[in-house]
Amino acid sequence: MTHKHFLFLLSLALSTSPILAEDTSLPSLTGGVGGGSSSTLDMDNGVVPIADNRGFTLQSKDGRFVFKPYLMLQASGNFNWYDSEGLDKAYNQDNVANSGFAIPNAILGFTGRAFGKIDYNLCINAAASGAAILQQAWIDYGISPAAHFRVGKFKTPFSHAYLTTLGETLMPSLPNSMTQAVILPYSLNAVTPAFATGFDLGVEFHGMTKKNIGYELGLFNGTGINVNTASKTLSDDVHLPSLLYAGRLTYQPFGAMPASQGNPKLLNEKKMLVGLSANYNVESESESTNDLRIGAEFAMLWKRLYLAAELYYMQVDFTKRQKIHNEYNYLGAYVQAGYFVTKHLQPALRYDFFDRNGFGATGTGGFLNAPAIGLNYFIPSCNLKLSGMYEYVGRWGHDRQLDRDIDDLGVATHRAVVMLQYSF
Repeated sequence: MTHKHFLFLLSLALSTSPILAEDTSLPSLTGGVGGGSSSTLDMDNGVVPIADNRGFTLQSKDGRFVFKPYLMLQASGNFNWYDSEGLDKAYNQDNVANSGFAIPNAILGFTGRAFGKIDYNLCINAAASGAAILQQAWIDYGISPAAHFRVGKFKTPFSHAYLTTLGETLMPSLPNSMTQAVILPYSLNAVTPAFATGFDLGVEFHGMTKKNIGYELGLFNGTGINVNTASKTLSDDVHLPSLLYAGRLTYQPFGAMPASQGNPKLLNEKKMLVGLSANYNVESESESTNDLRIGAEFAMLWKRLYLAAELYYMQVDFTKRQKIHNEYNYLGAYVQAGYFVTKHLQPALRYDFFDRNGFGATGTGGFLNAPAIGLNYFIPSCNLKLSGMYEYVGRWGHDRQLDRDIDDLGVATHRAVVMLQYSF
C-alpha cells in the first residue's frame, strides 16, 4: 500500500466515523490567556492536560470516549562548575563537567477515556534508556469520583515536586534534596537511596471525597523507573513482600489543585493543597536496606502567585544480613515561589535545604543549602516555554574542610540551565 492510499483511507475513516470526531464539546481554553480554569484540565497523565487546546483531541458525541495524542520535547543548555574537593591540580581535574547540550525529555504518547469510566495513558521517552524508555503505562478505572483503581507504571504518591505535571514545574531542575543520593559511611555501591521514588510499577487506590479530602494508597515494586519486571521476594526481617508501601493524604479546601507550578492559562485560580505522605520500601537497594520516608507538603495557586513548601524525612535501616546495626536519618526541605508579572513572564525563587549526612551520624556534620533563581517565558500562541535558572550550592556547619568536600560530591557548586520546551 502506498502512502497516498494510506492517507486516503485514513481521511475516509475520520470523515465517516460515527464514533470519533474532532473535539468541540470539551471545555475550550481558547478564550485568551488567563481565561482558563483548572476544571477544564485533566492532568492525570502527568505530561499534557487531556482537555488542553494544545494539538487536538478526538471524542465521541456522547463524551464517553476521548483520545488525545501528545508530544513533549525539551532541549537544554547546561553549565556545571564543581568544587576542586581539595584535589591537587596535577590530577588534571576539570572544574567544569557535565556541561553542554542535552535532551532531558522526548516523550510521545497518547491518553484518553473509554466508556466514561476508564482513563488510560501510554508514553515512551526516547531520551531515556533501558526500561526507562517506557515512562508510563497505566489503566485507571473510576468506580466513583471518590474511588478510582489504577494499575501499571506511574508516579508513586510522594512529593508535590514529582507529582507536578511534566513541563509545568517552576524550574528546569528539581531540588537537589529530592534527587541526590544520601551519604552512607559504607562502600556499598548498590546502596544509594534518595528521597524521590518517582515512577514505578504497581497498583493504587485513590480518589477525592466531597469534603475535598484526597487520598492515594499504593503498592509498588520499589525498584523505580528502570525496572519493568517482577523481581521481588519476601523480607527476612519484617516478613512482608519486599515492596514499596505508599500513601498520601491531602486537603484541598477550594477544590482539586491542578498539578501545575505555573501556567499562563491558569491566572484566575484560587487553589490550595496541604498534604502528608509516607512510604516504606522493604528490602530496597539490592535487598540491603529498609527505607522509611515521611513528607509534608503545601502548595497554593492564587491568581498569578504560586507558592509551595515541602519537608521530608528518611530513615535508612540496614537489613540483618548486612550486619550493620546503625540507623541513619536524613532531612530535606525546600520553599519556592513564582509570580506572573505579565501574562507570559514568570520569575521564580527557590531555597533548598539538605542534611545529606544523617544528622552527623555518618561522621560528617553540616548540610547543603541551595538558593536558586529562575525565569519562565511562555511564548504566545505556539506552546513554547523558555525557562532559565541559576543555582548555587553552599555548605554550612562542617567541622573540617574534608567534611565539606565529601558533602557535595557529585553536586555542582554553580549550575545554570536554559531550556526550551514544546508540547503538543
